[in-house]
Amino acid sequence: MPFHFGTTELIIILVIVLLLFGVGRIGKIAGEMGKGIREFRTGLKDEKDVGEGTPKTETGSDTTKAKE
Repeated sequence: MPFHFGTTELIIILVIVLLLFGVGRIGKIAGEMGKGIREFRTGLKDEKDVGEGTPKTETGSDTTKAKE
């Protein structure tokens, strides 16, 4: 029989996590998770583009040009 979390249980878990890690640390972890998800999605998009035969485009400076 599966267990379903209710509102009370989720609030208790949230309070315990906040006490253990603190607000600053939670914000930092959430930011890192968001960055990781964005990079994962970008990687999936790049793989899809390469799989379809379209060239992969890179952003940033062109390293093939001679420096003046």
